[in-house]
Amino acid sequence: MAQYILVIDEGTTSTRAMLFGFDGKPAATAQRELTQHYPSAGWVEHDAQEIWDRTLAAVREMVAAAGGAERIAAIGITNQRETVVAWDRTSGQPLGNAIVWQDRRTADRCGELREAGHEASVREKTGLLLDPYFSASKMGWMLRHRAEVRAAGERLAFGTIDSWLIWKLTGGAVHATDASNASRTMLMALDDPEWDEELCALFGIDSGTLPAIVDCAGEIGRTDPELFGAAIPICGAAGDQQAATIGQGCLGVGETKATFGTGAFILTNSGDRPLHSNNRMLTTVLCQLAGRRSYALEGSVFVAGSLFQWLRDSVGLIVSAPESETLARSVADNGGVYMVPALAGLGAPHWRAEARALICGMSFATTKAHIVRAALEAQAHQAHDLMEAFAADGVRWEKLRIDGGMAANDWLAQDLADMLDLPVERPAFVETTALGAAMLAAVGVGIHADLEGAAEAMRGEVTRFEPAMSASKREERLIGWKEALAKV
Repeated sequence: MAQYILVIDEGTTSTRAMLFGFDGKPAATAQRELTQHYPSAGWVEHDAQEIWDRTLAAVREMVAAAGGAERIAAIGITNQRETVVAWDRTSGQPLGNAIVWQDRRTADRCGELREAGHEASVREKTGLLLDPYFSASKMGWMLRHRAEVRAAGERLAFGTIDSWLIWKLTGGAVHATDASNASRTMLMALDDPEWDEELCALFGIDSGTLPAIVDCAGEIGRTDPELFGAAIPICGAAGDQQAATIGQGCLGVGETKATFGTGAFILTNSGDRPLHSNNRMLTTVLCQLAGRRSYALEGSVFVAGSLFQWLRDSVGLIVSAPESETLARSVADNGGVYMVPALAGLGAPHWRAEARALICGMSFATTKAHIVRAALEAQAHQAHDLMEAFAADGVRWEKLRIDGGMAANDWLAQDLADMLDLPVERPAFVETTALGAAMLAAVGVGIHADLEGAAEAMRGEVTRFEPAMSASKREERLIGWKEALAKV
C-alpha cells in the first residue's frame, strides 16, 4: 500500500515535512517556523523542544495527507548541521537550548587550541579547521557552562539535530547519527568508523555520550507506533549539504553544487578518497553506504538567505525575500555600493570569526535598491572567492548546479553565471536537500538499488543560465568586492 517517502527537512529557520512519490515528485508539504534566540552578540540558539514539537506537528500533517502511516514506505531525515543538542536519556528532555552552527561563542576556545598547536592534527584527522562552526567546541562549552549538563552524568546524551530527531521519533530506542553529520562534529576521523578518542579528549567529551555512527541509507530505526498509528522505518539520513549534493545528482568525481539557503554551501564530489585542501576548504564525508564512504571538498559561507531575512525583519528594507529580485532589476548597477555580509563572521576561504558586516560606497544617490542589489551581488562575490580557492586546490568547476530557496531568484542565478563565467544549472524543483534525503530513504528501503538509479528516476528537468557579462565589467565588480573585503 505504500506510495510515499516522507522527508523531514529540519533547517535553521524552519522545519518541514514533505511527501515524495517514488518518482521524486513532491506531493505535499507542511512547514513550521523556528524561533531564533540571540542571547548575546555572536550567540545563536534554538529551543530543541520547539524543534521536536514543530517537527512532530508537521510530520503528523503529512501522515494524514498520505492517508495513514501504512502509506509511507520510509522516512528520510536531513538537517542543519553542527548544531548541538544535549538531553537527558531518562527523561528525554533537552538540557538547555541547542547551540546553532552559526554561533561564535567558542571563538576564544578555538583560538587557544590553535595557539597550542592542535590545528594541524585536527585538520589532518577531520578535514576541518579549528573554528566555532563545528560541534565539538559547542559540546565542550555546554559541559563547562551548564550545570545541568554536567550533572546529567551517565544520563547525558549529545547529538546533532538528526540524532535528536531519531531519538525522539524512536521513543528513545535509537541514539544514532549518520556518517555525514558525524564528520561535521570534529570528533570523528575521516577514515574511522568510530569516534576518535584523542579528539574527544581534546574537547573534553566522553565518547559514551555520543550516538552510534551509521550509514546514510538503510534502516536506522522505526518510529514509535504511538506517534503516527504505526511504525515507519527511518531509512535515510544526511546533513543538509550532503543531501543537496546527492539530490543534485553530483555522484561523479568533480561534480559541484551550491545551495543558497540560510548560508551558502558549495560541495565538489571527490570520490572515495578525502582530498585535503591547502586553501582552507573543508573535507567532509559526502555519504556512507554499506560502510564505504565517499567524500567532498566543501566551502561554507555563513550568511546568504539569512541576510535577506535580516534585511526584511531587522532593517525593513524589503517586505519579502522575492522583492529583492524586483529591486535589483530596478537599477542599472550597484551604484558603487558593496556589501560584505559578515553578520556571523566570514566563512571559507577567509575564516574570520571576528569579522563584522560592512556596507560601503554609499552616497546621497544611493537608494534601497542599490543596497539590496549589493546584498544579492555579495552572493556571487563570495562564490567567486570559493571558486578561486577550489581551483588553487586543483579542483576546477566546469559548471555549477544551484539549489535552495534563493536559487529561485533568476537575477541571482544569472549573476552567478556572469561572475563565475560558468554555466549555472537550476533544477525545476530547487529543494534538492529534501530530494536527496528522499533518494537516500528510497535506497535504504529498497525502492531503488543504488543512488545512481534513484537519481535517474527522481531528478527532474533543469534550467541553464549562460554567462553574458563582459570581462571588464566582471573585473570591475571583483575589484570593488576586494576593496570592501579589505575594510572588514
